[in-house]
Amino acid sequence: MEPLLPGASRPELAELTLEVIGRSQALTRMIPSSISRQRIAALVHEMNSYYSNLIEGHKTPLREIERALRDEFSDNDADRAKQHLARSHIAVEQLMRERLNQEPNLRIQSADFIGWLHREFYSRLPEELQYGERHDGSKYQINLGELRDFEVDVGHHQPPHHGALPEFMQRFDEFYGSDRILATNQLVALAAAHHRLAWIHPFGDGNGRVARLHSQAWLIRCKADGAGLWTISRGLARLKSEYYAHLSTADQSRLHDFDGRGNLSDKGLADFCLFFLRCMLDQIDFMASLLELKTLTARIENHLHIAHPTWSLKAREQSGRILKAALIDGEIDRATAARVAGVSPATGTKLIRNALAAGLLSTPSPKGSLSLVFDANVLETYFPKLYQDLPV
Repeated sequence: MEPLLPGASRPELAELTLEVIGRSQALTRMIPSSISRQRIAALVHEMNSYYSNLIEGHKTPLREIERALRDEFSDNDADRAKQHLARSHIAVEQLMRERLNQEPNLRIQSADFIGWLHREFYSRLPEELQYGERHDGSKYQINLGELRDFEVDVGHHQPPHHGALPEFMQRFDEFYGSDRILATNQLVALAAAHHRLAWIHPFGDGNGRVARLHSQAWLIRCKADGAGLWTISRGLARLKSEYYAHLSTADQSRLHDFDGRGNLSDKGLADFCLFFLRCMLDQIDFMASLLELKTLTARIENHLHIAHPTWSLKAREQSGRILKAALIDGEIDRATAARVAGVSPATGTKLIRNALAAGLLSTPSPKGSLSLVFDANVLETYFPKLYQDLPV
């Protein structure tokens, strides 16, 4: 599977790397409150599961994902299965983030960690979803977290023989986990590793999901995921045909003497890395356009006019000030809410009660602090185009 880093297009890849890191860090600063950042990031994690599963041909609307997180599942077998897939993805991503935070020396390129991602994903699914399907339509039980023990074909690509998988995974870990990869090359290595892990195809099923979770882990480790405020899966899903085409091109053998010195095409790998980093940049810029504070607060205020036309104009304007303060500060007490709205405590109590009943604010107790809610009810107004109804 050599080369493991592309030799071609180095200046352009280096420039893209700096752009991704810089804009990702700037994205984090766009929302001043850590509480609001965490709540928006939680919504992005749900979106990540939606797009990662969409790439695999499973479409689950956000409302159904939120229902699954509340243990409310559809009576329809197919819809229920997609809910389980989405919920499992969210749970594993959260667990992965916690583990990365708690284990700073964790080798995320190791077969153990990659197998752990696979095992954690499938172990959360009902038993009937722990099966894969062969080309002839027959079923086989997926070995959770274990390297495949049979041969597969993936389109025109035939992954390594199952008996050689331990050596390939060892080489993957030794190279991509090496301290010799400079910080300025980490994102290029991440992109290259995404392809090479898909090329190895270590598991019988779930390789795409695991590869995307692994890339997310690497972004977190590089501190380039914008505190969870953007995800690569949305970009890959929107450009699914290009994504698969670039994966396939990077599968090709070396074309000629000017195409590197490894077994596989150096140019093919470089083109994939360019596509992957451009996709990162596109998604960071997209989220930055949604999170720009002035336009986000305008959309929040606009939501009140669209969703609550029966409220008086003055009440909508006053409530908008409260929601804006909750976004900027993360949480506010009730006295502050009345003050920023410019109303008496009694009127403030009424405004707060209505906002809580409408699901615009949340509170831990009857007299507790107030924070902004980000869920399916406000999604289309607050964050237009975050979810797109793409073909599967």
